[in-house]
Amino acid sequence: MVRIDEIKKQAAQRLRGLFPQVADWQELLDSQLGDQTVDLLVRFRMGSEAKALICEVRQVGQPRHIRDAITHLRGLRQQAPGAYPVVSAPYISPQSAVLARRDGCGYLDLSGNCYLAFDNVLIEKEGKPNVRPARRPLKTLFAPRATRIVRALLVEHDRSWRLEELGRAVGVSLGHAHNVVKRLEELEWVERGPEGRFRLQRPAELLDGWRDEYTYRTNSMAAFAPPVGEKRRVMETLARQATALGSAYAFTLHAGASLIGPQVRVSTVHCYVAGDLEPLSRALGLQPVDGEGTVYLMTPYDPGVFYAPVTKGGLRVVSLPQLYVDLYHHERRGREQADKLRRDAMGF
Repeated sequence: MVRIDEIKKQAAQRLRGLFPQVADWQELLDSQLGDQTVDLLVRFRMGSEAKALICEVRQVGQPRHIRDAITHLRGLRQQAPGAYPVVSAPYISPQSAVLARRDGCGYLDLSGNCYLAFDNVLIEKEGKPNVRPARRPLKTLFAPRATRIVRALLVEHDRSWRLEELGRAVGVSLGHAHNVVKRLEELEWVERGPEGRFRLQRPAELLDGWRDEYTYRTNSMAAFAPPVGEKRRVMETLARQATALGSAYAFTLHAGASLIGPQVRVSTVHCYVAGDLEPLSRALGLQPVDGEGTVYLMTPYDPGVFYAPVTKGGLRVVSLPQLYVDLYHHERRGREQADKLRRDAMGF
């Protein structure tokens, strides 16, 4: 981790680089403002006008650290009326950037992202990757077993959970549930309530994070040609045979979306199936094909995909969050259908 004094110096250098034409530039580290200390105080002149920036620096740019910096800046602003508040860290996460802007603060990181908006100044640079990634990247939050917890929280996004009941509901150990929820707390995506309960605070941000780290191609898929061409009949027969064989199943992608929103056209049938695919494919008379098929039996990357299925017309569909992330990266109008599902059926 970069030392805090080094971050302060680099933040000062980057701020200076954003204002190459100004005059009388002064930068002071650990400067006193009344009875408080600001990490970095910058003064300069733009034309005939004097300007001041007060900057709080943190070693970590995740929301709870940036929220702390913002709180401190509120007190400092009372000591320096007219000064523009800025938060800085090696990397300001997108969630932290939203927090800063919401509170009227600018931000600047050592990866090249920044937002400064005061008087007639607007400087905005976004999309720069983290040049010093943390040892615990966001990707670990969406590892297969961890997504069982993510999925459950999104399915019942208004529910308050106890840790043990969440772990029991999705089939993970108490220790694993604790680690995932702790990470979600660090990101301020869940909040603690009374009696040790917690609930999802920002479902949209959690869903976005999962979507960005996931693709339906994580699952294994076998392509087939069915003996009949009418897709609804194929789906009904598949569901009936899977049930008779005792195999868990759930439709997804456009087949699943067609059951949630009947106006969706189904060109291919994708269905998650637990266990050995051969008995089901034989019972359905499916013929394996090389390349593209019209029926895809999918072996799930984790059994959690079967959590909280939605039943429509007697057929099971994966949960809405799972359906959304499956659809989003599908090549054939997947993003369009995912956005429609989210807008019409999910509410966040």
